[in-house]
Amino acid sequence: MKLIAFNLTEWLPEWWQEIELEEIRNFLLEFLGPRFGILLICIILAVIIIAPLTPRIIYCFMEKSLPSAKYQEYKAFSDPFRRSFVWTVSLILINISLNALTLPAQRRENLNENIVNIYDKSFNIIDVIGDLAVTVSAAWLASNIAKQTLRIYGIALLKRVTQEVNDLILIFENTVNVIIGFLAAMIFAQTQNINLIAILTGLGIGGVAVAFAAQEALSQILATIVIYLDRPYLPGEYVRINFVAPQDDVYGRIESIGLRSTKLRISATNTLLVVPNSLMVSKDIENISRGTKIMVLFFLDFSRVLIESERALVEQVTKDSLNKEMFGLDPGSIQVVLFEPEDRPGTRVRISLFVMGSSEESIMLRKRLVEIANQSISKQLQAQGLQFDFAEPTIYVDSPVTL
Repeated sequence: MKLIAFNLTEWLPEWWQEIELEEIRNFLLEFLGPRFGILLICIILAVIIIAPLTPRIIYCFMEKSLPSAKYQEYKAFSDPFRRSFVWTVSLILINISLNALTLPAQRRENLNENIVNIYDKSFNIIDVIGDLAVTVSAAWLASNIAKQTLRIYGIALLKRVTQEVNDLILIFENTVNVIIGFLAAMIFAQTQNINLIAILTGLGIGGVAVAFAAQEALSQILATIVIYLDRPYLPGEYVRINFVAPQDDVYGRIESIGLRSTKLRISATNTLLVVPNSLMVSKDIENISRGTKIMVLFFLDFSRVLIESERALVEQVTKDSLNKEMFGLDPGSIQVVLFEPEDRPGTRVRISLFVMGSSEESIMLRKRLVEIANQSISKQLQAQGLQFDFAEPTIYVDSPVTL
């Protein structure tokens, strides 16, 4: 065993052989062990207690300081990004707790220089990882807050300015996300003393040189970026494309989207067609899989039986508000039915309509417009002295589009 130990030490670097084992043991027991214990306690407090309690404390403060309606509005606004807020607070507290591992100046003077160098390098790696985690988490939280702000307040603001809202607001969301990502990268680079501007400048100059040498390859990559940003189709969706005007359309399933090309499984022959992405972005694509619409169903409950004129008013206000506030409506799909329920007195109004969208994000946007339309209906009917309650919840049902 002694011979083996001796042979192993010959393979160790000279600086490691200069460190005494007793010195390493004292460093681990006297400094690193207690500090790791403190760090572990701080992490447990941050993740289990402080971070989860922070939003609850804010909610309690808001509930006591705001009117009930304003508090519900704040809660509806903040609930979607509550989890990302907790994660960000947790990571910030953990990153602050890492300072417990900082090596004091007095301790440095009494340690072997090689131990200090190894410890500094290890601590710097951990510190960079912590800063990166906080930056990414904070950027994700900022993106969620911006998304909620645009969905709740941006839509209403656009309607006041332009009187119409469309999927352009989704482009605003993507633009804001790009800006947030760029600012996060700049802040992280600044904290790590990285000159990001110089790097981007160098890449720009190098990119010009590469562009002349590989124009076609770059056009394919740019087309791929456009496809991923615009998302006209996704893997697994069925599309119909015409590549040559006199010939029939090509119908098939998207197998994958690569860096240079898109693979399309032809339905009739089950063969695989590989199409350059630069050609895909230049063609009109009919996405069959996204030919879906959502049926929206909600109820208004009046405490008394409405007379004929009031029934006509309710139907007219409802249709006018939905047609004015909504876009992406299936034409002629709004149906308003008034009846007297058997289980309770008064009049119930059943309102159904169909909305169409090209993606999950656009469907979510239309659901937000339904909420705005409901608010408009409430204001107009209450102005006419008609009091009612919305029967919760609003029902959304997927419905296929007839092709």
